[in-house]
Amino acid sequence: MGSRLISVNIATILILNPVILGSLLIPVQAYACSLWNFDWLSCFYAPKSVEAQDLEANSQNIPLLQAVISPNSDASSTNDNLIIVEGTSLSPETESLPALKTLDDDQISLYVVHPGDTLPAIAKMFGVSVNTIRWGNDLSGNTITPGQTLVILPLTGVKHIVRRGDTLQSIAKLHKADINDILQYNNLSLNSKLSLGQEIIVPDGIEGGVQSSGSSSGVGKTGPLYPIYDGYYMRPIVGGVKTQGIHGHNGVDLASVYGANIYAAAAGEVIISKNSGWNGGYGEYIVIKHDNGTQTVYGHLSETDVSVGDTVTQGEVIGKMGRTGHATGVHLHFEIRGARNPF
Repeated sequence: MGSRLISVNIATILILNPVILGSLLIPVQAYACSLWNFDWLSCFYAPKSVEAQDLEANSQNIPLLQAVISPNSDASSTNDNLIIVEGTSLSPETESLPALKTLDDDQISLYVVHPGDTLPAIAKMFGVSVNTIRWGNDLSGNTITPGQTLVILPLTGVKHIVRRGDTLQSIAKLHKADINDILQYNNLSLNSKLSLGQEIIVPDGIEGGVQSSGSSSGVGKTGPLYPIYDGYYMRPIVGGVKTQGIHGHNGVDLASVYGANIYAAAAGEVIISKNSGWNGGYGEYIVIKHDNGTQTVYGHLSETDVSVGDTVTQGEVIGKMGRTGHATGVHLHFEIRGARNPF
């Protein structure tokens, strides 16, 4: 009688107390629930295992990407590579090497050679020819050394296919170009023999009276297509005259006396200062990078008075007028890359 009474009482308790009944019927997996846990929905779901929790990505365990800054690296060999160009990341799965140009194709770029680099690889990376790099850096062959800084000049010009009767002089005359530029760029001499179908690149050449892109990059923009920054640039010389209007890369020729002061057209940082060499026809020249994203170029100087990395103010003397490089007389070749040239 006593045992039956105890059984009845226990059954009664279980029937009248669903809390206790539920806790006994819940699978052992729901071990986080207790008699005092009334959140029944959560009780019917097992907590994640420690291993599953460890697989969740967070700021502490997400894998970091590697940066690739040399063209000899194989971007397709791993999914963890990331190419960084001027602060912008490019995924190797979706971007190809020729896309690594500056935001404006007219901008002059600099590249520091890394171990294992080759001229063809660097040329492919910037979308230019090997000759463009040779021409802009006074290189006679393919030899480059780690740590060397290369200037990448976007080339303005046309491609000429040699026809019967063509000579270097006639090609230069046809495209209104300088024969010395043609010789320098194509690694030719005045005595070089031309063959039918041979491809000749004519730097700063014109075709049909209109600036043409040919097979070169960074060509085809004229003054009106550029943004206008009224009052941003000052005239880089005092006095003198303009001897040639817009030509080449948005440049003008301003002539005065030999050794006349050349002034910074706007404040900025000196990124190139060459005091010797042909340098793609610029001779001794300076390039200044400005806060509005543009560059100014000062060519054919007789003297450079600033160094790479210098910060200059508007109107500061940066060099002297001369006739180095491709210059038929004393003058300053002044370019504004990325904005309309008001001079």
